[in-house]
Amino acid sequence: MKDVPRLAGKTLFLRALCVEDADGNYPNWLNDPEVTKFNSHGERVYTKEMALVYIDMVSKSPFHQVFAIIESSSLQHIGNISLQNIDIKAKNAEFAILLGEPSIYGKGVGEEAARLVFQHGFSTLELHRIYCGTSSKNLAMQRLALKLGMQQEGIRRDAFIKNGEYADIIEYGILENEYQNNYNDT
Repeated sequence: MKDVPRLAGKTLFLRALCVEDADGNYPNWLNDPEVTKFNSHGERVYTKEMALVYIDMVSKSPFHQVFAIIESSSLQHIGNISLQNIDIKAKNAEFAILLGEPSIYGKGVGEEAARLVFQHGFSTLELHRIYCGTSSKNLAMQRLALKLGMQQEGIRRDAFIKNGEYADIIEYGILENEYQNNYNDT
C-alpha cells in the first residue's frame, strides 16, 4: 500500500480510504439519490464488494490519492475526497469530492477538506495544476470551485447524462501560484 498522509484541519481530518470503510455507510452513499444526483453513481446498485475492489485499486495506484473525510468530534466517516488521474510528467491532477452524509451539506466541510487536499497537492506532490469538472446542474460544486479560487476553463456540452437528461460539464482549474496567492490572502 502506498503512503497516503493524514491531513488535519479545524473540524475534520483526512486519512487514506481503507478496507474498513466498506463496512460503514460509504457503499450506501453511492446508492442514495440525494448524494448521487449530480454524479455518475446511482445508476446501478453499489455493493460492499465493489467498494472493496475500488479501495484495493486506489490503494495500490500511484495515480490516485483517495482520502476518507473524518469528522474530528465524532470520528464519523462523512465523505471521500481525492486527487486522481495524477499526471506526474505534466504535474496535474483531477480533484473529486463526495460528501456522503446530507446532514453536513452547507456547513463548510467540502471547502475545509478541499483546502487540505489542494495544499497537499501543491506543496507535497508539487503539482502545477488541479482541475475538476461538474454538472452544470451542480451549483454547490460550482460555488466550491470558485471559493477555492478555481477558474472556469470551459464547457463540455451535453457531456453528462443522468436519469435520461443531458447536462453540460463545466470545467474548472487552478494553477499552483494562483492557489498560493489565494490561500495566503485568506
